[in-house]
Amino acid sequence: MKWFSLSGIVKENKKIRWPNFKDLSTNSVQVLIFTLGFGVFFFACDFIVTLFLRLLNVIGG
Repeated sequence: MKWFSLSGIVKENKKIRWPNFKDLSTNSVQVLIFTLGFGVFFFACDFIVTLFLRLLNVIGG
C-alpha cells in the first residue's frame, strides 16, 4: 500500500487550494442568504398550511 504513506499524504496535502479571504467571505454570504431564504420559504409554507387547516376546521386556534 504505497499510496497510504506519510509521504503520499504530504504530497496530496500540498495539492489543496485553500480559499482566500475574498472567496471565503463571498461563499459565507451566499450560504447565509440561501439559509435565510429557505427559512422564509418554510415559514411561509407552514403559515399557509396552518391557515388552510384552520379554514377547514381541522385544527383550532
